[in-house]
Amino acid sequence: MSSLSVPPPRCLQKPLTVPHRHMFGPGPSNVPPRILQAGANPVIGHMHPEIFQIMSDIRSGIQYLFQTHNPMTFAVSGTGHTAMECAIFNAVEAGDGVLVAVNGIWGERAAEVAERIGARVNTIAAPPGGCFTNTEIEQALSKHRPVLFFLAHGESSTGVLHPLDGIGPLCHKYDCLFLLDSVASVGGAPVCMDQQGIDIMYTGSQKVLNAPPGTAPISFSERACQKIFNRRTKPVSFFLDLSWLANYWGCDDKPSRMYHHTAPVSAFYALREGLAVLAEEGLESSWERHRKVAEYFHAGLERMGLKLFVPDKTARLPTVTTILAPQGYDWKEITAYVMKSHNLEISGGLGPTVGMVLRVGLMGGNSSQAKVDMVLAALRDALAHCHRSKV
Repeated sequence: MSSLSVPPPRCLQKPLTVPHRHMFGPGPSNVPPRILQAGANPVIGHMHPEIFQIMSDIRSGIQYLFQTHNPMTFAVSGTGHTAMECAIFNAVEAGDGVLVAVNGIWGERAAEVAERIGARVNTIAAPPGGCFTNTEIEQALSKHRPVLFFLAHGESSTGVLHPLDGIGPLCHKYDCLFLLDSVASVGGAPVCMDQQGIDIMYTGSQKVLNAPPGTAPISFSERACQKIFNRRTKPVSFFLDLSWLANYWGCDDKPSRMYHHTAPVSAFYALREGLAVLAEEGLESSWERHRKVAEYFHAGLERMGLKLFVPDKTARLPTVTTILAPQGYDWKEITAYVMKSHNLEISGGLGPTVGMVLRVGLMGGNSSQAKVDMVLAALRDALAHCHRSKV
């Protein structure tokens, strides 16, 4: 007589089926066959020398992507949220002051992460679609004297690309670390970590790099490391403790590496390949391609009578475009229609832009005029067939 009270699930006795879709939301983006194939390589041990070499390749690729010479550069095992927590958990102690620029959901979340570990959090706020001037930032730095300033470079909830020049030096003037979220921007828009005085920067694998979600490149400057390795208390997270991660990734120059966690080696293969694809194209070429494709897309939208959410052309994020929800239409009906009729994903708003915008992502290999034409055709079809109220 069996002692099992739960039988084998019938659903698992059927073969796995996953549809192919055109992924034009704010991420993840489509993973090219070359990167999928890299991830299908045999799994080997996460402490094997071959894996250490792959990790070394990844570190070099991230240094190129970020334009940094920081030795403390690696990939967190997790998504961009994990990297955000890694940055804040290591750089901030309970009672430290943190200043967060909030002009979308990512500033809101950074503030909450810092609050959860007992930081004294102050914010400066801009309306969705807006940016901060350096004067506003300096006034807040002078007033609050934080140890860390957070800014989202590419605010994917609003479609804003925030200007960076001058912010790093301002932070350093007030003895403050500059933390930049570049998840939606890096690789698709110019950012140079060292030149622009950025102390901590991170991104995610699933955006411009076109790798599957699950790894998050991150880098810490020497100034950041000095603050972190002279903490009074241990970081609140063992999993994200920089001293352990630095050793596992070979960033600390110690003769041997200690086991910390079982790394997602298949995800490392895919991340390495995504970085290789970018290196082959060239970073500046990638920036220029994303800029030109975004401008082509924006012009096509305007010809259709659609309006862009971010009024300032220079502040528009080239990788994620926010479109004002067409008047008289239900945005949910539009996204559902293009999925059903065109097998194509676009998204609605997030956080402060819920109900206000449609969001279209054109990242990495999805950033091309042919893909733009596909999206424009789907939107044109949706506007012709979806219900429009007379109000």
